[in-house]
Parts: sequence; structure tokens; C-alpha cells
Amino acid sequence: MAYAYLFVAIVAEVVGTTALKASEEFTKLFPSIVVVVGYGIAFYFLSVVLRTIPVGIAYAAWSGIGIVLIAIAGAVMFKQIPDVPAIIGMSLIVAGVVVMHLFSKTIGHVS
Repeated sequence: MAYAYLFVAIVAEVVGTTALKASEEFTKLFPSIVVVVGYGIAFYFLSVVLRTIPVGIAYAAWSGIGIVLIAIAGAVMFKQIPDVPAIIGMSLIVAGVVVMHLFSKTIGHVS
């Protein structure tokens, strides 16, 4: 269940970050509200996740998956297409998260 909560936290953070761009420095009301709600949900669920998943592991997954999702959101919604070095860098981050989850003894059993 912890990984389901982590997924909710990541998606909420991506929604909040996407809305942050759309809020145009908090000058647009609806996107600004989405930022606050999105980050509130994200941090609540991240705090729940930290009961069972070590903070470093949870944050690595949060940031690795979040980077990819926010890059996709930026490309689709704002036409901010990452170049090849950016894609390679993101791939290396995701590979690092995968290595941690496959080989680290820090993770242990998560309910």
C-alpha cells in the first residue's frame, strides 16, 4: 500500500508543479489554488509513505518519477520539449532509482 500512496504523492506533486507554471507567479486564482491543494496532498501522502519506506528511498522514487512526469507534462502542456542531453540525464536518474529498488538492502519489506 505504501507504493500506492507514494504514487498518489508523486502525481499530486506533478499536478501542483504543472499548476505552478500555469499560475503565472500566483497571478491566476484557479491554478494557484491547484498548487496549494496539489502540494498539500503530495506532502500528506509522502508523510504517510515515510512510515514504512526509508526517507532516502522514498525521495529518490519521488524525484526520479516526478522528473519524468513533469517533463512529459511540460512537453504536452507548455511545449517545453527536452533535448537529448536532458532525456539522457533523466534516464540516468530513473536508472539510479531502479538500481536502488532492485539491489539496495535498505528498502526491505514494505507493506
